[in-house]
Amino acid sequence: MKTLRILGIRGIPAAHGGFETFAENLALYLRDRGWRVIVYCQEKGRDPTVYDTWNGIERVRISVPGDGASSTILFDWLSVWDAAKTQDLCLTLGYNTAIFDTVLRLKGVPNIINMDGIEWIRAKWGVLAKTWFWMNDWIGCCIGNHLIADNPAIRVHLMTRVSGDKISMIPYGAAPVDNAPEEPVRHLGLEPGRYLSVIARPEPENSLLEIVSAFSRKKRGYQLAVLGNYSPDDAYQKAVLDAASEEVLFLGAIYDAPVVQALRFHSAAYVHGHQVGGTNPSLVEAMGAGNAVIAHDNRFNRWVAGEGASYFDSLESLSTRLDELLSDDAAMAKMRSASRRRFQQALTWPIVLGEYEKLLERFLPAPCAVVRPFNDKGLGIQPPHKTPIE
Repeated sequence: MKTLRILGIRGIPAAHGGFETFAENLALYLRDRGWRVIVYCQEKGRDPTVYDTWNGIERVRISVPGDGASSTILFDWLSVWDAAKTQDLCLTLGYNTAIFDTVLRLKGVPNIINMDGIEWIRAKWGVLAKTWFWMNDWIGCCIGNHLIADNPAIRVHLMTRVSGDKISMIPYGAAPVDNAPEEPVRHLGLEPGRYLSVIARPEPENSLLEIVSAFSRKKRGYQLAVLGNYSPDDAYQKAVLDAASEEVLFLGAIYDAPVVQALRFHSAAYVHGHQVGGTNPSLVEAMGAGNAVIAHDNRFNRWVAGEGASYFDSLESLSTRLDELLSDDAAMAKMRSASRRRFQQALTWPIVLGEYEKLLERFLPAPCAVVRPFNDKGLGIQPPHKTPIE
């Protein structure tokens, strides 16, 4: 039976971010195509490891104390150590602890690494963290059996380290949003079609201060819906809050998928300020909902959103783009259609997951002569379901 182990995420069902959403979609897709999929899931506590299933996907739920960076590093180590006791194909999402994957390479366990973004250039990290990410970037490139870049610009970066033959470019995907109720949007104080949306972590590299400041320069006749947690105790977040006009609405963090889908679907446009990274999930999801896109002008966003989007590189240029777009309904409708076309061309889940399956099949190990029984150390076939979840 084709078997895949997924490492590097918090777990499924998705509740944390883009990688978890991707892992959930990939696991269910492969399950439906006859694969056995095992996903490592991080739990908070000191309990023994739990083996269960969720919608036909096997889970290895490893408890670690706390939920900070050190806890995640410990979880990654325990996950790799468990996977190294098998000869199953592994897919590691992210390279932040790629040094641990050396164990898989030494044990002959095939491991494909999705190299995510260029984490070590992000402004939010200090010298120690940047050094750690830079080191693991190199290690992941060297010891992974194969690498996945989610954007052509990431592939170009990886080719400074390894041969292009070792890299496949497969972007992030999303499900189309073709309809959504208005009630969740109105409940949040928004009028369908009369607001722009922003979904991003409140960090300088995501241009939140520029977005809010440019939007707030004048009365727009639209609202700006900003998702994410903002605290006046954080200097940057306070600057964003202080720059906001009365037309800016801070909605906090929203994890309810139907509500987020409704927010996207009824948004007039999506403003995407990410300056670094690869194919960003929020941008892809906005395009899948048919949003007109105004994005920071860089090679990553240009490839994802294509020529049908509008781009800015400063507060001044963003203010100009907003003036142009919000006064031209025909231009906005044209941009919405362009987003849908670009999304259907390359960014749907069937396209993305199909490419993943083809790549994974290339690296499946040869069938083993002996099927080893399961034991509590995680070897062999599916364990008894101690805590079934269906």
